[in-house]
Amino acid sequence: MNIILLSGGSGKRLWPLSNDIRSKQFVRMLSDENGGFESMLERVYRQIAAMDSQARITIATGKKQVSLIKNQLGDKVSVCVEPCRRDTFPAVCLAASYLRDVQAVGEDESVVVCPVDPYVEASYFEALKEMAGMAAAGGANLYLMGIAPTYPSEKYGYIIPASTNRVSGVDTFREKPDAATAEKYIAQGALWNGGVFAFRLGYLLRKARELLDFTDYRDLDARYSEIKKISFDVAVAEQEKEIQVLRYEGQWKDLGTWNTFSEAMADYALGRVMLNETCENTHVVNELNIPILCMGCKDMVIAASNDGILISDKEQSSYIKPFVEQIEQQVMYAEKSWGSFTVLDVQEDSLTIKIALLPGHALHYHSHEHRDEVWTVMSGRGKAVIDGVWRNVAPGDVISMPAGCRHTVSADSELKIIEVQMGRDISVEDKQKHEL
Repeated sequence: MNIILLSGGSGKRLWPLSNDIRSKQFVRMLSDENGGFESMLERVYRQIAAMDSQARITIATGKKQVSLIKNQLGDKVSVCVEPCRRDTFPAVCLAASYLRDVQAVGEDESVVVCPVDPYVEASYFEALKEMAGMAAAGGANLYLMGIAPTYPSEKYGYIIPASTNRVSGVDTFREKPDAATAEKYIAQGALWNGGVFAFRLGYLLRKARELLDFTDYRDLDARYSEIKKISFDVAVAEQEKEIQVLRYEGQWKDLGTWNTFSEAMADYALGRVMLNETCENTHVVNELNIPILCMGCKDMVIAASNDGILISDKEQSSYIKPFVEQIEQQVMYAEKSWGSFTVLDVQEDSLTIKIALLPGHALHYHSHEHRDEVWTVMSGRGKAVIDGVWRNVAPGDVISMPAGCRHTVSADSELKIIEVQMGRDISVEDKQKHEL
């Protein structure tokens, strides 16, 4: 079974835990099977693997998310990287070309495309497997999943099926409506459009060549920035005559806001949090190493991280995005393939960060033109390379690296380092990678 997971998101709706690098699907606040916490990405991967351990999973995403995907899933999945954002149709076309030209998937094989972050039960993935089987059988060119609606939502598009059968033809599509119009759609038997598609790989590639001028994966990747932004629904689904929809009536939630996400949280309080007995229906998440005390809070969500603090009524939290877009601040915390970093202090001429380097991992061998750096090893052991010279590092070691100095560090055990950057023009762009 071939599955393409679409991973996007700007990190605005679950601020301050999400940011431009750590979108909502990477935030670890859901209960896992071992009593710990997992992200939406990790949960979906675990559920797919339980359904089909041989499933070939490819995540279609942007450059900013690649390192975080590797941090959470390692090499368990393939990653198809979009050079820039061009909506769902170009993303699916690029991933489909990647499957054929890089993964050597045959054009007769079926492919299922779905979002990376649905909060669902096992029956959802059994439905994906069923859709893949129907696509392989060739009864129609394209299969969609229609979610049985539980309320007249204004957040989703609607599919109007041609019949009440579990698998039906499609009468028409409707864009996101207001609540009153959504009620009318539901009375007609409408289903939520869950953004799930199944098709034979060759079918999608033929559609891609009709609408996009390219020869193969490398060519499409090179010319990706020239492609017009267009959704898969508009480019393909709404134009296809041989199309069917599978009705799905199991649990399905889009945890796109704090209001909905809090419903799936492992506990009312995560981190150093105290809630007194007068608090009601209040969820608190604290990633800071300071306590939060809540008294008399009702129907609220409170979240604190290095990126900021949110205090909101749950209903109002759904309208957070335009306010977060006004906040101009660099990312203060990010998980990377090698570990994580946390910004501790920002001054005009200096930046102090904490680096946590995972065992067996290393930073790129690199240099900076406009800043000096000093590393202080807090814990763990590893090896540093300074202008080609290797040295062991241990707690208490201090390493100075003037501008232009080539350097890296690798971890034998988990290595925690305080890095102080000093200079007038400190920027993430000021980094040159070198061969070691």
